[in-house]
Amino acid sequence: MAISLLAMAFSALSVTAQTTPESDDDAKYATEMLKPGVQAPAFNLKTLDGKNFDSARLQGRYVVIDFWASWCPDCRKDAPNVVRMYNEFHKRGVEFIGVSFDTDREAWRKGVEKFNIPYVQVSELKKFHDTDIAKAYGVKWIPALYLIGKDGKVILGTVLSDKLEKALNELFDTK
Repeated sequence: MAISLLAMAFSALSVTAQTTPESDDDAKYATEMLKPGVQAPAFNLKTLDGKNFDSARLQGRYVVIDFWASWCPDCRKDAPNVVRMYNEFHKRGVEFIGVSFDTDREAWRKGVEKFNIPYVQVSELKKFHDTDIAKAYGVKWIPALYLIGKDGKVILGTVLSDKLEKALNELFDTK
């Protein structure tokens, strides 16, 4: 009887542990990301084809910023989800921008092609932690995703694509 009670207590503890903030990847990896209500930093970076991209052109629109790299296993796993969200929400006026932390243009290009990423891609072509944009946005882990409001302020910063999808669905009152 005592063993059964002990087993039930441990079972309940493990369920509780699964739902605590400590088990949330954001609690581990998104602690330095910009918080809701903070103005999103402006940036001007090169696209995959070498053209300048100024984030100011996104003013007045909802924007998803997808921080990723072709060498990142979690990014490769998440890419189809983000592309699917693009396909669903871009037609509703949400702009998506990919910020790659690849250091090699050809590896970056191959990653975009492999995952059929249709949205604008930009990069500094520097090591992840050496980039100005990672510092400005508090990105310490990838993939990292931001949802920016029409007012240019952060709505959500997360390392979890399901949280982004939930926020987009709530924004457009779907599902």
